[in-house]
Amino acid sequence: MQTIDSYNFSDKKAIIRVDFNVPLNEQFEITDDTRIRAALPTIKKVLEGNGSAILMSHLGRPKGNDEKFSLKHIVAHLSKSIGVEVKFADDCIGESARTMAAELKPGEVLLLENLRYYDEEKKGDEAFAKKLADLADLWINDAFGTAHRAHASTAVIAKFFPEAKMFGYVMEGELSSVDKVLKDTKRPLTAIMGGAKVSSKIEIIQTLMSQVDHLIIGGGMTYTFVKAMGGTIGNSLVEDDKLETAKEILQKAKENNVKLHLASDALIADDFSNDANTQTCDVNAIPEGWMGLDVAEATIESFKKVIEESKTILWNGPVGVFEMDTFAKGTKAIADAIVTATEKGAFSLIGGGDSVAAINKYGLADKVSYVSTGGGALLEYIEGKELPGVKAIKG
Repeated sequence: MQTIDSYNFSDKKAIIRVDFNVPLNEQFEITDDTRIRAALPTIKKVLEGNGSAILMSHLGRPKGNDEKFSLKHIVAHLSKSIGVEVKFADDCIGESARTMAAELKPGEVLLLENLRYYDEEKKGDEAFAKKLADLADLWINDAFGTAHRAHASTAVIAKFFPEAKMFGYVMEGELSSVDKVLKDTKRPLTAIMGGAKVSSKIEIIQTLMSQVDHLIIGGGMTYTFVKAMGGTIGNSLVEDDKLETAKEILQKAKENNVKLHLASDALIADDFSNDANTQTCDVNAIPEGWMGLDVAEATIESFKKVIEESKTILWNGPVGVFEMDTFAKGTKAIADAIVTATEKGAFSLIGGGDSVAAINKYGLADKVSYVSTGGGALLEYIEGKELPGVKAIKG
């Protein structure tokens, strides 16, 4: 298998699948460029090797050629980030793409228009993949965020580069960081699962049951567990159709000797708003008309103790509604505890959109071991599913 470190890029054109699906505001300014920064080492490696880079990505979920989702909005920021004037083709497979790719010289960078302007991308259309492949000499997959999709640019294109395909540094880093958590594990291993719904986390929780020493459950799904155990949860978020599932998870934790940690107290509010009236109460006795929106002091202390004594940590999902400052304390405390553990030598992997947003919000991304760029892909890889974007290169 070729690697980005062993390949000779001289005079070669590399078509690189990047994940530039970045958030834009109303003025089309990038509000978080984490994914762009993540891709820079791969792009620069090609350029430093006297090659040229053709970048392809999707942005959003456009219906047809919706200009709102045009990648032209990121060209200026990208040029500044790479330190090279990025050229832009207003199509990914049309005349402009072919001409500009043909004229590309070593050290130059070309960005293609949004791949998802074509339905063929998501359908994994082979003829579409071939048109992309014809633009270059080799293919690099560096879009871990879409590695779980069998799209034209993330998997199907591989067949046109039997000898010249490789992972970029983002992909390599993602895969090795998950392997560190699940295969070269230093114990104790603690997984922190937050977020709103049990339903979206069932598979990963069940997979982790056979691996982890500690499982911390936080966020909105806490209240499904509390209700399943007979507590009263007021107006808190709950999935009534998942009460049996919650009981099964609690039982499985016992059978597997996994210490499952749930909140003991909650910061509750009389409205889903930053300005709501708040109070702290026992998590099992939330009054009618009130809802749990964050963990409170006793829980924060117990969660912190577990995290700070861990040697390997996986964090997926906040433990409160951290977007509102009133209910951000618990999530901030989790982030700080992970940083402390990392300073003491633990390996910490942060994955899933909201955890990444939290770690960035608090400016702690460089104080943890690895921040994943792929939400769904990361979860599926941890669940042991085969990712098309990985298989396309490993074969």
